[in-house]
Amino acid sequence: MKRFACLLGFVLALVAAPSFADETPSAGPAVGDAAPDFRLQDQKGDWHTLAQERGKWTVLYFYPKDFTPGCTTEVCTFRDDIVALRKAGADVFGVSLDDVKSHAEFAEKYHVPFRLLSDADQSTAKAYGVLTSKLGMSYARRETFLIDPEGKVAKRYKDVDPKENSKQVLADLAELKKKAG
Repeated sequence: MKRFACLLGFVLALVAAPSFADETPSAGPAVGDAAPDFRLQDQKGDWHTLAQERGKWTVLYFYPKDFTPGCTTEVCTFRDDIVALRKAGADVFGVSLDDVKSHAEFAEKYHVPFRLLSDADQSTAKAYGVLTSKLGMSYARRETFLIDPEGKVAKRYKDVDPKENSKQVLADLAELKKKAG
């Protein structure tokens, strides 16, 4: 038992240690920059691009993995706030590196009323500067982009709290719309 505890401690230290991370993220777009376009499939197999969202506010949130605790919390908070987000004029897209099938199962289990996009080739995560890896496993860092109707990044949320993210977006969306008049 003592040997197992030592081994578990070593593995956890490896995972948590920044020196073992092979992270090489790009900067991604800053506030005011044009948001990179994408062409990705949702959980139903339908294709979506950012260009199709022109004229609307878009919430593009990246998350590491379907069915993990933090990602489940985040998808459920966006789900629970979807009426308010739509009333505010925003479309919501969740993006991870998971495939369409995984997204379909995740969306069905948690009754997700918005699109979950599969970035299986990692191109969109790279373009947004959220692709990272640890111990050889690639994933999208938990970050959210609020994109204005002209396709520019209005707000970028780093170090997102999955429980609070949708409320932050709603508050900022109201403030940004008030400033725009």
